Amino acid sequence: MDRSGIFAGDDPFAIAKLWLTAAEATEPNDPNAIALATVDPEGLPNVRMVLLKDIEPAAFVFYTNYGSAKGRELDASGKAAFVLHWKSLRRQIRVRGLVSREEGAPADAYYASRSLKSRLGAWASDQSQPLSSRLHLMAEVAKITAAKGPNPTRPPFWGGFRIAPLEIEFWADGAFRLHDRFRWSRQTVDNSWEISRLNP
Repeated sequence: MDRSGIFAGDDPFAIAKLWLTAAEATEPNDPNAIALATVDPEGLPNVRMVLLKDIEPAAFVFYTNYGSAKGRELDASGKAAFVLHWKSLRRQIRVRGLVSREEGAPADAYYASRSLKSRLGAWASDQSQPLSSRLHLMAEVAKITAAKGPNPTRPPFWGGFRIAPLEIEFWADGAFRLHDRFRWSRQTVDNSWEISRLNP
C-alpha cells in the first residue's frame, strides 16, 4: 500500500503530530481545535469545539470541567469521537475511541500553566448549567479571586480526558474530489493497527 509523503510512517500519533505542527504554521486561529462528539443518555449526539492539549504516544488529551455536559457524557459512555480540520492545509484527522480521565500530575501541571484568569474562571464557572446573568458570573469570579488568591490549586471537578483511539483516519484533499483517505483501526487498544485505504 502506497503511503508516501504526508501519509508515511508506522506510528499514527507521530503522523498526527506532524500534521498538527504543519497546521500551526498555516492556520490563523487555534490549529489544535477539535470538534468533539459525545452522546447523551438517550443516545442523542452532542458536538462542540474544544482545544486538544497533547498528543501522547498512545492517546489524545484535552481538559474540561467534569460536571459539564461533555464531562458527564464522556464519563457515562466512556467513548468519544473528534475531528481536526485544517482548511489551510485541506486535511483532516478523524478519531474514535475510548475515554479515561487524567486527574494526576499532568492535569495539575497543565492547570498551573494557564493564565490566572483562566484558572479562576475554572473555579467560578458551573459549566453547562443555567446562568442568570453575566453579572452573576463576574461576581462569582470576584468571590473566587478573594478566596483562592493568586495561585489557586486545580479544582477537583476540573481535569483531563484521554482518548485512546480504536480508529484514526487521515484525509487529504485531492483533485476532482478524489481525496486520499487512510484508516488505521484496531479491535482493542492492545491490538496492532490495521491500515486500509478508503474510497474518497
